[in-house]
Amino acid sequence: MSEPVPPIRTSDADRDRVAQFLQEQFAQGRLDHEEFTERLGQTYKARTRDELEVVTGDLPERDLAEVRGAGAVEEPMIAPPIGWRDPALLIPWALWGGVNLLCFVIWLIVFLTTSHTYPWFLWVLFPWGILMGMVTLGVIAGQRNQK
Repeated sequence: MSEPVPPIRTSDADRDRVAQFLQEQFAQGRLDHEEFTERLGQTYKARTRDELEVVTGDLPERDLAEVRGAGAVEEPMIAPPIGWRDPALLIPWALWGGVNLLCFVIWLIVFLTTSHTYPWFLWVLFPWGILMGMVTLGVIAGQRNQK
């Protein structure tokens, strides 16, 4: 007759893996808050793998939506082209314009009220503008090459 196999002790890594699994199940709505905290407490108190299996025994290993879509072939997603009016380009250009307008207004106030005439705002305007122009042209050219 064979001897019964003693229960296998669990490690901290096993407990952490189960805790992360429980968090995913909680986020997907399979567990309410009370049940989640109760199972999480049981997870960190578990000493054997059998005790961890009891905590997760009634939860699916994979999301059912993934299982249903497993046979479907995914079509590659193609990002829509970025145009001149796309927010990905408009927002940085608007920031560039706003900051440079603010710098110019500050310089103008200083210029009109004191004897300082050095146009320091150009040190913000041109380098940032050149960089923005190069990035914009690179994005537009990169998208034209993909077509």
